[in-house]
Amino acid sequence: MPAPGENLRLNGDRLWDSIHEIAEIGPGIAGGSNRQTVTDEDSEGRHLFQKWCEEAGCTMGVDQMGTMFATRAGTDPNALPVMVGSHLDTQPTGGRYDGVLGVLGALEIVRTMNDLDIKTKHPVCVVNWTNEEGTRFAPAMMASGVFAGVISQEDAYAKTDAEGKRFGDELERIGWRGEEAVGARKMKAFLELHIEQGPILEAENVDIGVVTHGQGLRWIECTVTGKESHTGSTPMPMRRNAGRGLAQITELVHAIAMDNQPNAVGAIGHVDVYPNSRNIIPGKVVFTIDFRSHELDRLNTMVARLLEEAPKLCEALDVSFEAEIVGQFDPPAFDEGLVQSIRDAAERLGYSHRDIVSGAGHDACWVNKLYPTAMVMCPCVDGLSHNEAEDITKEWSTAGAEVLFHAVLEAAEVIN
Repeated sequence: MPAPGENLRLNGDRLWDSIHEIAEIGPGIAGGSNRQTVTDEDSEGRHLFQKWCEEAGCTMGVDQMGTMFATRAGTDPNALPVMVGSHLDTQPTGGRYDGVLGVLGALEIVRTMNDLDIKTKHPVCVVNWTNEEGTRFAPAMMASGVFAGVISQEDAYAKTDAEGKRFGDELERIGWRGEEAVGARKMKAFLELHIEQGPILEAENVDIGVVTHGQGLRWIECTVTGKESHTGSTPMPMRRNAGRGLAQITELVHAIAMDNQPNAVGAIGHVDVYPNSRNIIPGKVVFTIDFRSHELDRLNTMVARLLEEAPKLCEALDVSFEAEIVGQFDPPAFDEGLVQSIRDAAERLGYSHRDIVSGAGHDACWVNKLYPTAMVMCPCVDGLSHNEAEDITKEWSTAGAEVLFHAVLEAAEVIN
């Protein structure tokens, strides 16, 4: 079938307005958003999204993980849908665009199809995946992980937050546990638009990132255990300070990542210190290491080095070390045909573009295990994300959504 014409554009102003309207639900304290998964704010945002989808003529379905599927019918009732979307949940101090751009960009595609009376053979389905962020309930990309069969629904429901609340109970409480079996929906393809969450596109003044691979990820939850004691009266040689274990492992993580440049990163992002009192030497520290690379052998080597060297560091400090992998996925390579359709769309629309590896995990990474998948990225200011200061321009969001629009129409097979 012929590709969509270069004059086929969407309403960037309407997309921009929608992004900032939903940001009023669960506002952050510094201009960003706080709609953590399965909270009351998440529920309110979902209701607004559902209203917009129904106004656009879509039918809404919800699965048992709370993932929302808003479908615009195709002309062939037997044709598999082209799914497109991302997530509406945010970090506690999240920005306005992470995930949201992908969901509302997908909705804008449907709205523009309605405006222009575009018909497609395949249905187009806008998706809002539940708990992509994984900040309240680990792991990240939880619902898409259950959909892909890499996380069990039972395990997902049993996950607890810092207050001991179960994910399944909270999903039920806010009223978004659907009846559809997770993974029962089949698809022809999945496409996701996202901000880069890194500095490359802006630094190179490139409009569009064509994502060829995602990074593999390992989240390793570590526990260093020493002995709580008084900071003033415990002699220095007699201390079993768990905080020193954290400090030395922090430097080890940095060294491992630096020794694997240029295709690896690593850091410790979450730390709980016990008892967290200013005059008590820490008796226990629990923290999570985040290693990432798009090369599987490199990623596994990094983890192996950590697990070999960290216990030795702790033994020398007379503290113990335990570790458990609490989140993981191998590096995905996205569908070559869909990736090329994104390159072609950027060329056709006159947008500069370059191939890029996604530095963050996304729902597309799990869906890619089952169905042809690809991603479009747009720049973000200073590469900043997971921060209330996260920022993009209206022009960037429009460009990303238009490239996505063309790729979706090509996959869904326009018939008029």
